Formats: sequence, C-alpha cells, structure tokens
Amino acid sequence: MARAFLFVLDSFGIGGAGDAARFGDEGSNTFGHIAQACALGRADREGLRAGRLRVPNMLSLGLGRAAETASGFLADHGAAVLLPSAFHGAAEEISSGKDTPSGHWEIAAVPVPFDWGYFPQTLPTFPPDLIAALVERAALPGILGDCHASGTEIIERLGEEHIRTGKPICYTSADSVFQIAAHETHFGLERLYELCLIARELLDPLNIGRVIARPFVGEVPADFQRTANRRDFAVPPPEPTLLDRLTARGSRVIGMGKIGDIFAHHGVSEVRKAAGNMPLFDETLQAMDDARDGDLVFANFVDFDTLYGHRRDIAGYAAALEAFDTRLPEALARLKPGDLLLLTADHGCDPSWRGSDHTRERVPIMGIATGLPGGDVGLRKTFADIGETVAQHLGLAPGRHGKSFLPEIANHA
Repeated sequence: MARAFLFVLDSFGIGGAGDAARFGDEGSNTFGHIAQACALGRADREGLRAGRLRVPNMLSLGLGRAAETASGFLADHGAAVLLPSAFHGAAEEISSGKDTPSGHWEIAAVPVPFDWGYFPQTLPTFPPDLIAALVERAALPGILGDCHASGTEIIERLGEEHIRTGKPICYTSADSVFQIAAHETHFGLERLYELCLIARELLDPLNIGRVIARPFVGEVPADFQRTANRRDFAVPPPEPTLLDRLTARGSRVIGMGKIGDIFAHHGVSEVRKAAGNMPLFDETLQAMDDARDGDLVFANFVDFDTLYGHRRDIAGYAAALEAFDTRLPEALARLKPGDLLLLTADHGCDPSWRGSDHTRERVPIMGIATGLPGGDVGLRKTFADIGETVAQHLGLAPGRHGKSFLPEIANHA
C-alpha cells in the first residue's frame, strides 16, 4: 500500500468552465490572467517581483498543458520538460456553487447535489429575526455591518467602532457564508467561537454553508490584521467522503490548514495548522514525513484566495505562486516508490476580475505518480475524479461519483 498527498492551491483556477456565464464569470481565468499581466509588466512590484511569471516546477508537472486543456490558454511552457511519471489535465465542477465546501467536497468524491442558501444584495442584508435571535442568545449590544463586504475593508472601516461598542462585525459575500469579525482580546477569541456556534445553529434552517470566525488584532485601522485563528463552522458533507472512507478503514487523514473545518471534522484524523502558505508548507512537509502506508495528507493553501484573489492583487498572487513553486522540489524529494502527489484547486478567484468574489473556473490536475508512466488525463467531467483516483491509489473500492484516472496514467503509452 502507498501514500497520497493532495495539495489544494485555494482559488487557483485555470479558466474555461462551461457554465461560467451562469455565474457572471465567462472569460475569467485566474492563472491565465496572472500570467498575461506578468508578461506585460502589469504585475511588477518593486521589492516583490518583476517580469514573467516563474513557476518552472509546476510547469514540469504539466500546468501549462492543463491550462491549454481547460481554456485553450497557451502558457509559456514551450521549454518545460515534464518530469518522469508526471500527469496533467483539468476538471469541471458539477456542484452548483463556486464556494470552498462545494469544491473540496467534490474533490473528495462527493458533489453537492443541492443549492446553498444565500443572502440578498440588500441593506440591511440579514433577516431581522435572525439578528434579533443572535443578539438575544449571545447577549450582544447589537451588531455592525449587516452587509456584503470584503473582510479586510470592513474591519478597517468598522474595527474601531467594534472595539468601542463591543458589537461584532457581521457580513457576507457571494458565497453561502455568514462571517463574524471580532477583536481577539477586546471581544475575546473563545467568545467569538461561542458566538459562531450560536449563529451556526440559527443558520441551519437557511442552509447557509459556513459560519466563519474572523478574529483580528490591532488598535487602529492602519494596524488591524486578521490572525491565523480563523475557524470555519461548516455543515457536514451530505454523505461519506473520501476522508470518511479512509478513516473507516483505519488509515489516517492528516488535514492541513482549514481542511478539518471544511469537512466539519468528519473523516479527519489529525489537524495541523500554520499562519501563511510558507509556514503551512513546512508543516505539510513534516506531515509527509510522518505519513504511513495508506495515509492521506490533504492540504489547503488558503493565502492565494484570501490574501490575493479576493483582494484583486495580481502582483501578490503571482509572487505567492512563485514562492510556492520554489518549495515544490522539497515535496517531490519526500516521495517514496508508489506515492501519489496531486495538485489542484477548488474554484477560481481571478484577481483581474470585477468584484471580490470567487470565479467559476475549471481547475488544474497535475502531479506525480511514482513508478507509473503518467501522461495526459484530459478534461474530467467532475472534480470527483480526483477523489476516486486517490481512493483507487490507496486501495479503496470505487465510490458512487466520479471515475479514477489511475488506469490512464498507469497504462499511458
């Protein structure tokens, strides 16, 4: 039996979703537009980065070919030589959302068969009876926000009033989410978590996917900063995922970053966290060292989405991709005979796009199946093919959704 390592570059879409127009996202392409901006010198920032996008290690795993499969975008990969046993392709999402739980659950071989609840684009945004119940049950003096907003912008705008009044900041986005920002010390971290649990219970009848605790520190707007103590309170997946199937068998699933929260801690044996992509990469390398036969290390690298995609920071996103790419050889060096390393994404968040929300895109499939020929796995009809590939690799029986592409990379001529 071998091991599997599944890395999700949160929001690193590669364009081309067939139903993007339904979401207002036709033409969005996170990777393509970042690469084009870099090539045109529009993603240069003194002291951060300059010039063309430099991700040679992901290109050697087939990123350029995956992008061409997804959207026809021709990345600058002409000189990229694929590593032995590398495979590449793209996947389409069949779940109805473009949110984090839908993407991750479908990656774990359970598409979302229902529509989430969403909040309207009104002011105020939330139902008055919901807020009244939240205020009463949590003994709050009231709330601030009550709108659609960017998390960093609303903390900068309302953070001082929150500290002065003790009213938490409540807001949402285009996703099925209710977010609560509060100061770690003035309001209290544990109190924030308790408030989110109350909100979670109140929001269940509305089918809201996640309640997110957004703690921050600082005393004035210029110093306000969200911390790594974010916590997602998600509804559980509608049926057993790849993670549940593995833990039921006795294998370990080591969830890196927010993986545990995304799956409501179902099927996750152990949670390891760190603040920032690079510290989390360090922790993930340690988890790779600790993994035993039959185990899955499942990592979410969230900075691409939260720090750069939502903030529409092309230069920052490009620099983060380049920093991640420089670390990939360390992960590749830890692979043993029979191991599988697979890189993908859960949705897009094109930093060149209008607004600040996720974008409906196909996602890359790229990685290494040691000892196998590798090759092109084409365009997959569902993210669930990713989960079923990992399942077959780890010796599980096929699930209800998706189809493993392991035979294709095992028999590629």
